[in-house]
Amino acid sequence: MKRFYSAILIGLFFILFVLAPNLFAKDLCTITINGVIGPPVAGFIKESIEKCSAKNGEALLILLDTPGGLDTSMRDIIKSIMDAPVPVIVYVYPSGARAASAGAIILLSSHIAAMAPGTNVGAAHPVTVGKEKVEKEVIQKAVQDAEAYARSIAMKKGRNVEWAGKAVKESSSITAKDALDKRVIDVIAESVDELLTKIDGKKVDLRGTQVTLKTKGAARVDIEMPMKYRLLSYLSDPNVAYILMMIGIYGILFEIYSPGAIFPGVIGGISMVLALYAFQAIPISLAGVALIFLGVIFFILEVKIISHGLLGIAGVISIVIGSIMLIDLPSGILSISWKAILAVAIVSAIFVFGILSYAVRAQLSKVKTGWEGLIGETGFARTAVHNKGKVSLHGEIWHAKSDEPIEKDEEVVVTGIEKLVVIVRKKGGNT
Repeated sequence: MKRFYSAILIGLFFILFVLAPNLFAKDLCTITINGVIGPPVAGFIKESIEKCSAKNGEALLILLDTPGGLDTSMRDIIKSIMDAPVPVIVYVYPSGARAASAGAIILLSSHIAAMAPGTNVGAAHPVTVGKEKVEKEVIQKAVQDAEAYARSIAMKKGRNVEWAGKAVKESSSITAKDALDKRVIDVIAESVDELLTKIDGKKVDLRGTQVTLKTKGAARVDIEMPMKYRLLSYLSDPNVAYILMMIGIYGILFEIYSPGAIFPGVIGGISMVLALYAFQAIPISLAGVALIFLGVIFFILEVKIISHGLLGIAGVISIVIGSIMLIDLPSGILSISWKAILAVAIVSAIFVFGILSYAVRAQLSKVKTGWEGLIGETGFARTAVHNKGKVSLHGEIWHAKSDEPIEKDEEVVVTGIEKLVVIVRKKGGNT
């Protein structure tokens, strides 16, 4: 019996010290950010932190590859990381990835900053949007604000404050090895598994409390980006937003030209609303918007006023210039591609000159309604016609006269109208 009890005790100790840590190990939540930093990405990261905390996860691992993005979205993400109830690990991965501009500051703000070999970080100098002249004082203030923000983040996380300032002020960009040597990051790892092994046992400051990471062998739970954020990320693409805006404009114009068509107006209205949402997330140039709408006004005037195509050409030029000015970052992160602008210009030209050609043809075509519409029509004589008589046209009986004698039942052609009397001649006769 003693041996039996001893075996039970040994089994319990085995479960307690060997199996229990694995049985009660926390999962590691993982998300992937690949693209421009914008409001949808900020919302997704915040929601992922909340989900990871609700699942009592060990930490949230962010696999990052970004060229940068909006300052406001970056700050929202950093606030979420700073106030996170679980440790947030930012890993620039895979090889060839980058954490540029806003991505560099996000990396600095993480509890554990890691990079894969062959990646780079930096170039966080703020850039302005639009072609309008921006005063040097305004640019300088923006740079100083961004520099102070980056330095404060690095100072709080115990990272290289001097380099953080250079990343903003001088657009400094460094490799993973240099980042480790300069204390910009905490670890370099070839893979996620290697990263989890290297950071296992590290202590991080989590809202004023020291927490020890237990990541070695942790099970990974991937959190997929919800459909709403994927859709919003797609809509926030400058090219998509730009094309949606133009579809909205033309849809509404079609509805104005053809009242009651319904479909163009519905599609145009939906597209315009989606474009307005996207432009809330993307800073735009008001001058660019004004030029695009001026081009649309030129199109409308082209249909109303005979300008021999000059207003239509002016409209196309105005839209192209406005499109170039609409969104323009030197880095090209939030710029509209030339292919999209060229496609819109071609469609605009077809739209305007197509309508113009219809208008010209309508003016040159034969009148088909009213008294004038009877000229050239054929019928037959109900009675003999000379100084007077009657003819049948379209099932109607008209008083008629002719310069030549016409016998009853002969085919006639209308050559003119005098009040309510039609002037006719024999069909096939001299005009």
